[in-house]
Amino acid sequence: MMPASSRYTRPLRSFSPRGFARDCVDFGLLLLVLNVAATAAGQESATPTPDSAAKIKLFDGKTLDGWNGDSKWFRVENGEIIAGSATEKIPHNQFLCTDQTYGDFELSVEAKLVGQGNNAGVQFRTKRIPGETEVIGYQADIGWMPNGTCWGALYDESRRRKFLAESPDVAAQVVRKGQWNTLKVIAKGKRIQIFLNGKQTVDYVEQDPEIEQQGVIALQVHSGPPLEVHYRNLQFRTL
Repeated sequence: MMPASSRYTRPLRSFSPRGFARDCVDFGLLLLVLNVAATAAGQESATPTPDSAAKIKLFDGKTLDGWNGDSKWFRVENGEIIAGSATEKIPHNQFLCTDQTYGDFELSVEAKLVGQGNNAGVQFRTKRIPGETEVIGYQADIGWMPNGTCWGALYDESRRRKFLAESPDVAAQVVRKGQWNTLKVIAKGKRIQIFLNGKQTVDYVEQDPEIEQQGVIALQVHSGPPLEVHYRNLQFRTL
C-alpha cells in the first residue's frame, strides 16, 4: 500500500511555453469579462434621477400648443412668442399660461422688451383668477422703474403684491437694456432662486405654509403703453 502522505500528492506539472500562453489568455479573458460587468454596473447606476431629468422645450417655436391665452395679445413669429402690441395700449395685464402645472423645476427663458412700455414677467406656481385676465402667484420680474431695474426680482402677483426679494444693484450691472436677457428660475420646495444673465439676484425661502407650491408657468405683458415682449428658448426640467 502507498503511504498516506503519498496518496494525495499531485505531481508537479512541467513548464510548457504553450501552456503558459494559454493560461495568460484565459486570465486576460477573465479580466475583460470583469471589466465589462463593472462598466455595465456603472452605467446602470448613472440612470437619470428626478434631479437630473432631461431638459425639454416648453415652446416648440412654431405654435402655442400647450399654452392658453388671448390670441389678440400673444402670437408666434420667427421662433419667438411675442406678447402685447407695438401700436396699441394694453388695457389689462395679459398672461399666456401653460396647460400643465408644475411643482419643483428649473426654467430658463430669454426675454426682450421692445416699445414704450417697460414691464413684464415670468410667472410660476401660479393660477388664473376666474373671470379676470389676472393670475395669482410668484413672478420673476422683467422691466424698469423710475429708480432702476426690477429685472430678476421676485414679485408676488395679486397675492401679497410686493417684491419678496431683489438685488437691484446686481441686476443693474448685468442687464442689457433693449437686448435679450436670460432669466433662470429654480424652484425646489420652499426655496426659490433667480438668476439674471448668470448672476444670482434672488435666494428666497418661503415662510408661509399656506402658499401653494405648484401651478402653471405664464408669460406676462403688463398693462400700459404699447409694448412687445419677446420670449424664446424656454428650457425646462423637473426637479
